[in-house]
Parts: sequence; structure tokens; C-alpha cells
Amino acid sequence: MEDSGRFEEKSFSNGDAYSGKIKGVVPHGKGKYTWLDGTVYEGDWTDGKMSGKGLITWPSGAKYEGEFSGGYLHGHGTFTRSNGCTYTGGWRMDAHHGIGRKEYSNSDIYEGLWKEGIREGCGRYSWKNGNMYIGNWKGGKIEGRGVMKWANGDIFDGCWLNGLRQGSGVYRFADGGLYMGTWSKGLKDGKGTFYPAGSKQPSLKKWCSFNSDDNGLLSNTEKHITPKPKFTRSLSEKIPVSSRSKSSHLTSHRTSSLNANWNLQDPAGDCICRDSPTLLETFNESQSEASDMNSLVYEREYMQGVLIMEKSRNCSDTSHKNKRQNKFSVKQVKKSSCIDIFGGRRSYYLKLNLQLGIRYTVGKITPVPAREVRSSDFGDRARIRMYFPKEGSQLTPPHSSIDFYWKDYCPMVFRNLREMFKLDAAEYMMSICGDSGLRDISSPGKSGSIFFLSQDDRFVIKTLKKNELKVLLNMLPKYYHHVGDYENTLITKFFGLHRITLRGGKKVRFVVMGNMFCTELHIHRRYDLKGSTQGRYTDGDKINSNTTLKDLDLKYEFHMDKKLRESLFKQISLDCMFLESQHIIDYSLLLGLHFRAPENLKALVEPSSLMQRQYSLPSGNDADKQGEQLIIPKGLLLVAHEPSFVNTAPGPHIRGNTLRAYSIGDKEVDLLLPGTARLRVQLGVNMPAQATRKLQEDKVEESEVELFEVYDVVLYMGIIDILQEYNLKKKLEHACKSLQYDPMSISVVEPKTYAQRFINFMEKKVFPETP
Repeated sequence: MEDSGRFEEKSFSNGDAYSGKIKGVVPHGKGKYTWLDGTVYEGDWTDGKMSGKGLITWPSGAKYEGEFSGGYLHGHGTFTRSNGCTYTGGWRMDAHHGIGRKEYSNSDIYEGLWKEGIREGCGRYSWKNGNMYIGNWKGGKIEGRGVMKWANGDIFDGCWLNGLRQGSGVYRFADGGLYMGTWSKGLKDGKGTFYPAGSKQPSLKKWCSFNSDDNGLLSNTEKHITPKPKFTRSLSEKIPVSSRSKSSHLTSHRTSSLNANWNLQDPAGDCICRDSPTLLETFNESQSEASDMNSLVYEREYMQGVLIMEKSRNCSDTSHKNKRQNKFSVKQVKKSSCIDIFGGRRSYYLKLNLQLGIRYTVGKITPVPAREVRSSDFGDRARIRMYFPKEGSQLTPPHSSIDFYWKDYCPMVFRNLREMFKLDAAEYMMSICGDSGLRDISSPGKSGSIFFLSQDDRFVIKTLKKNELKVLLNMLPKYYHHVGDYENTLITKFFGLHRITLRGGKKVRFVVMGNMFCTELHIHRRYDLKGSTQGRYTDGDKINSNTTLKDLDLKYEFHMDKKLRESLFKQISLDCMFLESQHIIDYSLLLGLHFRAPENLKALVEPSSLMQRQYSLPSGNDADKQGEQLIIPKGLLLVAHEPSFVNTAPGPHIRGNTLRAYSIGDKEVDLLLPGTARLRVQLGVNMPAQATRKLQEDKVEESEVELFEVYDVVLYMGIIDILQEYNLKKKLEHACKSLQYDPMSISVVEPKTYAQRFINFMEKKVFPETP
């Protein structure tokens, strides 16, 4: 800093004192300022403010040495509190920002990225007890991908959300055992595989070796309050050195909230037998028969941390079987125009082109004044076309994909549909076209289509065949009016229809749809139900946690509140009538199940659930009003809907009425789940029911154990695959298959019969009326 100005010593009427260089009437250069309370700053000044390098000490014993700017701790420096807590690293406006290391008074240490006083980005947190976490942080909490290692040697590598394990991950026990599966809110939830110690385990290419923790009682980020000097430009108005201590206070509050979410004292995170090799105590002794132990693995299923099913298999037999299959069979891949268009990087190019086109279309159509849809908006001329060269043009940006032509069908219609479903244009673009990109998902059917999922799970994008595109365009006017007339419709919600054409003439058509399973609850089972039986089952060796099962795989029937069931079948009938009028067949009910832990096991879950899950149950009249008519068990409580309640949002792009329930006096209802926010009950969304296992004629495999016959479930559903027309090809298929099988058992039947069979199957087999 330039050392200019005269040297002076000044004392002020409030007891403050300054000695050092002055420019005009304010400090400028090297100087020392002493406040009446004993706070001292010695260092550089610029125009009356602390700027440059300096040292400030407080009467409490706290001190900061480092860089200042404009009166703020800004740049790089070290702050030491009187209790021994020390931070060294980047600062921005009195808050930790950038890369820094913090040693807390309880001997915990954090090294990594900060953002405005909050842990944000990559970092390592080491606890005093020897535990350590390395990975991503967001808002002061563990979030994203990361690895936790406990002092006892257990390691978890996987996904986190709000400080809890969420999503897929791998848990390695200190004794060598390994569990690969999914978690929800810190508890095992869904299917996974357990490999006992000594068994042959899958190869984990990347595995971090370090120390990590679970205690998680993090100290609050420091709150820096710097006193104000007397000097002003006019010597009558004070210059605040740290007038923005609000950010520091906010930092302290937000960081302290982390403490309520961190208490992972049980590193296994289980509620039953800490990943023992078997489910029941009677099996424990049998493991001593160790000759085959190295070849045994266990397929497991958990429900909110409770182990509900276990199936053992011999991995050596499986590996030998796979080797024989690989040796003697050649896998045939069905070629599809969508699959082979882009070569080795087809998925990357397709997603990039899709994002570029949607961003262009939505940006072009959104400024157009809102108006009613006209007949001309459905015609052949209702198109937006644009060419996207790789180097860019006056209307399109340069990009790293390949040259392509873009076509958007009926843009005004789909804009109005998005508004009808309360979708903000900016949110729609950010969801699909944001930096996070799109995720590939496997196709649940045999169509050969490519499926993408937006990063926030709100939208599914599916490639279409040419005939499917024509069916949707022909149906679109009636579809638009049907959706407008029946806001509770279960039919797939369409938000955009597009086509990409490469310079060679190859074309890819795709549609943007709403994801029916966009919910904070984990979907444990998925079913695609048509009401037909011929071939409607899934091979056991093809089933995994993401498999969409079929009609003959359904082991349950679902009982729900009388009024909810009436509303459901009223809308199913209306939707089937519409599809019948459009000569549509082959549609199905996509059904998602979220299982709640059985009521008689909650005593096991709650004491050992160290994630501080709060079970807030209604009291007084709400519970008494349930009465004997309430089918929903204690685990799923229906309460009167409160429109002012902030946490009753049903989910994205959901419109329609809140449903009424017979069990609490024909009132609109919300679903109250222990440990979860209040959820608004709407048709196909957050619908509570009781799942009862059907009587099975076939005996369950001895290696598979399932403990319970009745489950509390939350249902999500919608009618999908509505683009198959009953045309000449389908009529011929029906005639041929009718010669081999019962005509009523095959999927392909004429539209009226298909609709009647579909409704009858749902009424009798899936959602039967309670006697």
C-alpha cells in the first residue's frame, strides 16, 4: 500500500483513539485504532476503512490476522477464538468463503470449500473420535456423493441428502462384509445385496482409504462482530467496519441446524440384526456349516430400515451358469433407428440436441401473449423449425454436438398444457436444459425406445416411432379438451412433442411427459398392469430394484377408503371412455408402491433410529374420527386438509382437487406419515391403502422369506402407453393369437373390450371393494 499522508495521534470524545497516517480527515496508510472496549486494529487503512493486511484483537481474546477490504474480513486470513477454535482460509465480507481449514474447539476439523460462511462443495470433516467424511456438502450439510468411514472400520460410499444417506450406496463392514443397496433418509430402504465376510465380492474400482465419522455434532461457524471506529469522512458520521453481521448470524443459525440432522452413532444404520447373514434368529446357528459360506450371498429388502425379506443364492452356481451362457449363446440386439443414429456417443448428442431445441422453442413461444387455443394451432402448419449448425448462427448458439434440424409440434397447444398444469416456463427449461443435464434410464418395455429423466425427476422424455407421433397428433385436439374438462385425469401428461433430423436424413421423435413417480417417498415396487394374462410375467433372473413388474407378478390387492376408491374408478372409467373413442388399446396402469414399515415393528425402528426422525401424530378428535370405517391403519393417518398448511404440496405439475375421504366425514384429506411431512391426497398421488398378500397357489421358494401379509402403502399411479391405435396390423395380430390362446387373455383386443377388461381387472383384482 502506498504510504502517504501525515502522521497524527487522535483521541475522541467516545474514548476511541487512533495513531497513524491520515489523509484529509480519515485514516489512510499504516495506523492503529483502539476502541473504548479494548478492541485493537493495527494495519493498513484506505480512505477511513480497514483495507490491506492487518491484525485485529478483541477483549475476549479472539483475534484475526490477514487481509481486509472496505472494513470487512476479506481475502485470506486466520481467525482464532478465545475457546481455541481456529479458521485459516478465504474470507468474503466477514464470512468464510473459498478454501479453508477450521479446527473446532471440540477438536473436530473441516478442510474444504466454503460459501458465505457455510460448508459448500467438496470437503473433509474429521471428528475427534476418529470418524471422517470426504465428499460433497451443500448448505452446511452433507449432500451429494461422499464417503464416510467410522472409527470402527466401517465405510459407506454413496449418495447423501441433508446429512443422511439417500439413494444408492455401498456399505463395507470392518469384518469384510459388504452391502450394496439403496437408502432413504438414512435408513436402508428397498432392495440390496449382502456379501458376507469371506465371500466373493464384486469389484469396486474406486474405493477411498481414509478416516471418517458419524458423531456429527458440529460447532457453530463463528460469528464475527467487529466494532465501529469513530472516523468518518466528515468526522461526524461513523464508518461501520462490520455493519453486515447478519450473514454471520445466519451462518451460525444454518450451521447449528446441521446438528439436529447428525447423530449417526450406529454406523450400520440397521434396525434388525446389523446385517447379519440371515433374517431370523433360528438361522444364526446354521451359518456354522461353513463349507459353502464363501459362495453364499443374500438378496435383501428393507423397509425404513427394517429387514422384511431375504433370499439366499449361491453365487458360484450363478457365475457358472453365466459362463455357460456366455460361452454357448450369442446375444442378439434388436436394432432401432433411435439407437444407431448417433454412434458411440448417441446418448450424449441426443440429450444435448434435445436441450438446445427445447431452450430455443420455449424461449420463442413464451413471450407470445397468452390466448385460447385455436383449431389452426393443431394443424400441419403449427410447427417451429430451426437449423442448429455446430458453429452456431444468428439465432442459435455454437455447440459441441453435431449439426441437426429441429422441429417443434403444436407449440401453442403444449404451452397452454404446461400452463394448465401450473408449470413455469423458466422452471421447465431449467429442469430439462440446466447444467445438470439429463439422465439415461432403462426402458421398461420392448419398444426399443430411449428414455431420459430430468435431474430433478420431474420429467420423463421418451423417443417415439413415426406411427406413435401420428397417433398423438391426431389425438391431440380431443386430448387437450379431455385434460381441460377433467383435471383429475390419470392419463399421461404431455408437455412437448419434438423431432430432431440429422443432415443425413435420420430422424428422432420424442415426447416430454410428467414423471408419475416424482415424490420424496421411495418407490419400492413398480407395476405395469393391463388386465391381460398371456405372457404378463417377469422372469425371476431379470428382476432387480428398478424392474417394472407385470400383471401376473402382482402379489397384492389394495384396500382403500370407500370415497377414495369411488373417485378413482369414476376417473378410470372416464379416461377409458376417452381412449376407446380414440381407438386406443394396449395402455396400462403404471402403479408405484411405497411401503411403510409394519406397525408391529415400529418399536424396533424408533429406538434405534438415530437420525432423529420425528413421528408427529394427530391427537384428540382427528384420531377419534377415524372410527371402524377407516381402512387405513395406524401407520397411515388421514387428517382434514388445511389449505393454509405450507407442506401439503402434492408434487410437481400436479393439478386437481384434494380428495375427500368417507372415513373422516367426507372431508378433503391429507396423509400424515410418521417422519414425513403432511402430503395432500389427490387422484393418483399420495393415496393411502392397505396391501394384502393374495393367496398364492404356487409355493414360495424356500430360500425366500417374507415376514408380513399386510402392509401399509402409499400409491402413485397413472395411465400410460396411450399411443397404440387398433389398426389393421393389430387386428391381424388379434386374429392370429386368438387361434393359439384364449382371446380374452391376450393383450390385443378391440378397444371397447380392452376398456371393459381393464376396468374389471382393476375393480376385482387390484382395488377390490372391501366386504
